Amino acid sequence: MTPYLAAGGLAVALTLAAGGPVIGWLRRGGAVQSIREEAPARHGQKAGTPTMGGLLMIGAVVVAALAVDVWTEGAPPDLLIAVAGTGLFAVIGGVDDALAIARRRNLGLRAREKLLLQIPAALLLGAYVAWVLHADTGLAIPGTRLSVDLGWAYPVFCAALIVGMVNAVNLTDGLDGLAAGSTAIAAVALAILAGQAGAGTIGILCAAVAGAALGFLWFNAHPAGVFMGDVGSQALGAALALIGILAKLELLVLIVGGVFVAEALSVIVQVACFKTTGRRVFRMSPFHHHFELIGWTETQTVVRFWVCGALLAALGVGLGP
Repeated sequence: MTPYLAAGGLAVALTLAAGGPVIGWLRRGGAVQSIREEAPARHGQKAGTPTMGGLLMIGAVVVAALAVDVWTEGAPPDLLIAVAGTGLFAVIGGVDDALAIARRRNLGLRAREKLLLQIPAALLLGAYVAWVLHADTGLAIPGTRLSVDLGWAYPVFCAALIVGMVNAVNLTDGLDGLAAGSTAIAAVALAILAGQAGAGTIGILCAAVAGAALGFLWFNAHPAGVFMGDVGSQALGAALALIGILAKLELLVLIVGGVFVAEALSVIVQVACFKTTGRRVFRMSPFHHHFELIGWTETQTVVRFWVCGALLAALGVGLGP
């Protein structure tokens, strides 16, 4: 427990200490947010808010996790690959953000362009985990003693989980504090589960992610003074997926991160329904915007999603090993 508290506390402290200077640097550099034209009208006032604040979080996660893990465990390979994978997706997200900033519109990489970068990166990580780290290729079914061995298909499953979580967190990042708070909740649950599974090193990474996300909320809570951008959301999604893979909690990640899964599914359902029937299920997707459009305030929507996230996190912990 002490290493967890050390990693989480250090990540919070680093984020809070560096927040002001980093936000000022982003503002001076012109890294500011453009708003989607189809977004709810009240989002227009957010234009010009500094973005790419995910650099602040990811820096804190990497420093805190490595510092505590090197001190206690000596930087084991599973930690290093998790940090490397998180950094790799931060780079992909950073390219997306840089293009959007340069174009001065909320459009960086197109969906197919993102996938062309994300899928090879995820396959590389999945193959490394399976073939170099020699990870168990079985999937434990939450709440049971059953396991399904995927064998050669395990790296493909890992890649799908990584790409899915990366884009799910990215889609969730649309309201002040929603993605950061939901990440903190999921990471705390995963830290508990990792500890129960005997994956203490990965638990330290979970604690660092939770601490950095909580620290970021100081600046990102409504009205947000900075947005995390794709550099943050893609990196956080990769971190959560890699934590699940390396701690053998693959399916539990989908439960404790259920808010992200629901957000992604809302987009899939909306697109599929519109293309097949010409009708929309939600007023707007991802469906946090649907609730805004039916009258919920932004704060109500965020807090209620946090409550749902906490309930799903508790369910996941209850179904854990």
